[in-house]
Amino acid sequence: MIALMDRRRFLGIGGCAAAILVLWRSGLGEADAAYPYTLSDADWRKRLSPLAYQVLRRRSTEYPFTSPLNKEHRRGTFACAGCAQPLFDSKTKFDSGTGWPSFWAPLPGAVGTSRDLELGYPRTEVHCSRCGGHLGHVFDDGPKPTGKRYCMNGVALAFAPG
Repeated sequence: MIALMDRRRFLGIGGCAAAILVLWRSGLGEADAAYPYTLSDADWRKRLSPLAYQVLRRRSTEYPFTSPLNKEHRRGTFACAGCAQPLFDSKTKFDSGTGWPSFWAPLPGAVGTSRDLELGYPRTEVHCSRCGGHLGHVFDDGPKPTGKRYCMNGVALAFAPG
């Protein structure tokens, strides 16, 4: 009887662990979905710099205060460095003091979001709606009118003046 209880406990714990893993992965699942613009991993590696590849395709983060786009204040559009889809208008850019380019709103339909539990607590990941490239995260501590702070990796963006 004791061995049976141990086996049941073991299976119960194993089942709970499997459920947690599935839920955790499903929180990241949207960024792994099929997108209108896709390339093979080898083609992404050819197209992107090593750092841009790590950020856009492997959900890494660049070091704060390293992006030249932090100091970009001209009128223009910030696009995805992976597929060139326009993402943010320069009118929505602001200095958040975080060390990453920040915006209070994306262009309509330009980005998608998914749940990110990688640090052990929930965050909202932001990715390009065209290629699924990881851009950064969005937080609820931004300025009016949205109250949002889209904290983006500069290496995931390309700026086009205009």
